[in-house]
Amino acid sequence: MEYISLNSFQHYSDCEKIVSGLGYILVELKIIPAKTTVKISAVIASKDVTKDIGVDDCSKVHHALLPRLEELLGTDDTYMEVTSPGMDRNIKNAAEFEIFKGREVRVWDKTVSDWVGGVITAADSNSVSLENQETKETTTVSFENIAKAKFIHI
Repeated sequence: MEYISLNSFQHYSDCEKIVSGLGYILVELKIIPAKTTVKISAVIASKDVTKDIGVDDCSKVHHALLPRLEELLGTDDTYMEVTSPGMDRNIKNAAEFEIFKGREVRVWDKTVSDWVGGVITAADSNSVSLENQETKETTTVSFENIAKAKFIHI
């Protein structure tokens, strides 16, 4: 799995400040120019891992973020969608592990050819540490050894 700094994505740092000020975390921001419009997709999460994101949360972020993005992009011909990560999110970028500290995930570890699961206790630009809830043992997996990762939903 590749680690790509979230700040390297176009306009992420500007938008993250707005989303953070509203009490959320900006997980993902995609800006896709189309023929006649610009399509924007934003994924937000709660700063509190015990709270879920609802329609009202997405609406609040949409109303705050859209004017800023239209200003940054120099157009008002935009379509924007704000969503939660979802219960079964596939983690696409290793940088997301830090965002989701405290969440239970599972990763496919290529070195053992099996799923390794647990609560994210630490993450940096090279690896993630997962604590098994039953045994309380911590396993650290290097991102280069992760084939795929996703939330565990009970």
